[in-house]
Amino acid sequence: MAIVLRDATAFDADNVQVLLFDHGPNPWNWLPAEGVAQTLQQLVAGLCRGVLAEDGTVLVGAVLYRRADPYPSLRPDDVASAQCGYIVEAVVHRDYAGQGIGARLLQAACQQLASDGLRWVVADRHEENGPSAGMMRKAGFSQLGVYEDPARRPSGSGRTAVCGRYL
Repeated sequence: MAIVLRDATAFDADNVQVLLFDHGPNPWNWLPAEGVAQTLQQLVAGLCRGVLAEDGTVLVGAVLYRRADPYPSLRPDDVASAQCGYIVEAVVHRDYAGQGIGARLLQAACQQLASDGLRWVVADRHEENGPSAGMMRKAGFSQLGVYEDPARRPSGSGRTAVCGRYL
C-alpha cells in the first residue's frame, strides 16, 4: 500500500501515544510519560498539531508540532519569537524506518507551519541519533548548536543537537 499523510485530530491522540511508546524508545530518545501526556493533551485541545502517516489503517508515523520558540538564542535575527515553531515529537514505526517517511512528515509539518504564517522552526535530538539527523537533513534542517543535556540524554555523549530551518 501507499503511505498516506493526513492531519492529526484530537481522536488520534491514543493511537499516537501507542506509536510513540511502542516505536519511539531507544537509547537516543527522551520520552517522559508526563511530557508525552501533556503534548497529547495539547493535541486534543488544539494547542499542538500533528501530521500522521498511514499504511492503510496502520499508523506508521507521526510528527507533532506547535508554535514555540524554545531556543531563542539560536533564532535568526530577522525572525520574531511569535513566528517560530517547534517539532515536539517525531516517530516512525520501526518496520517502516529508512523509507523517507519521517522526512515527508517533517516537510508536511513545515508546510503547515508556513501556511500558518510562521517563518522558522526548530527540532532537537540526541547528538548521536543518526537516523533522526538524516530525517531532519532530508527535510531541510541544519544543525544550529549542541549542548550538554544529561537529564534528557543519559546515553552516549549526553548532548542535544538543535536543528532549524526557515519556512
